[in-house]
Amino acid sequence: MSKEIERKFLIVNTSFKKEAIKSYKIAQGFLSTVPERTVRIRIQDNQGFITIKGIGNKTGTTRFEWEKEIDINEANSLLAICEPSIIEKIRYIIPTNNQLFFEVDEFLGLNNGLIIAEIELPSEDADFNKPYWLGKEVTGKASYYNSMLTKKPFTKW
Repeated sequence: MSKEIERKFLIVNTSFKKEAIKSYKIAQGFLSTVPERTVRIRIQDNQGFITIKGIGNKTGTTRFEWEKEIDINEANSLLAICEPSIIEKIRYIIPTNNQLFFEVDEFLGLNNGLIIAEIELPSEDADFNKPYWLGKEVTGKASYYNSMLTKKPFTKW
């Protein structure tokens, strides 16, 4: 169990792909999307995960997070009973020059056209380099949460 400290940004162009050291496809759904306890099922490549997140602090940067790897067959079974609208995306891993990583999600399907970069930080006031492809910050804006994108997809905004 730990706290997740994360900031989110929109992307201004796709040049981030040239800096990626790895990419993989993700499918995820939610067993619960109530803000106090979102329960997510994720399949990433050939691995399954269950994640529980608590409600964020006032700025939206910090919240409780618990994650556990589960059997891929269990993950597929749980994904089948998730709330409507499974999210599909390609995640790109991009290193920074201070040993942090951006995770850039290029959404597919009903969220096609949305690209969000996230960076997990060691503290809320941690400094990090902002690459030229990073745009407007959307940390704490609920409409950009994956759990909300299942209810109101980007293509319907």
